[in-house]
Amino acid sequence: MAAKLRKGDKVIVLAGKDKGQEGEIAQVMPAKGKAVVEGVNMAIRHTRQSQTDQGGRKPKAMPIDLSNLALLDANGKATRVGFREEDGKKVRFAKTTGDAI
Repeated sequence: MAAKLRKGDKVIVLAGKDKGQEGEIAQVMPAKGKAVVEGVNMAIRHTRQSQTDQGGRKPKAMPIDLSNLALLDANGKATRVGFREEDGKKVRFAKTTGDAI
C-alpha cells in the first residue's frame, strides 16, 4: 500500500503529550508504523564524551505512531490523504481542499 505520510511532510500531532504541535517528518518506519517528527516527542539522551562530541544530556526526537499524525494542507489545517490518478500517475491529495500534495 502506498504511504500516506512521507519524509519531508508537514504534520500536526493529534493525540498524546505533544497534541497540537507541528513539525516536519524526518524519518518514517513503515514496518513499525511510526515516524520521527522534528521537535516532537522529545526525550533526553545521555551521551558519552568522545573526540568529536562533548557529550552530556542531548534532546532527541523519538518515534511517534502514524495514527497520531495528520498532514497539514495549504490552509494549515489537519487533513486526511487520498489517492487519485493525474496524467497516468498516482498522486496524493488533501481531502479538505482537493489539492495535490
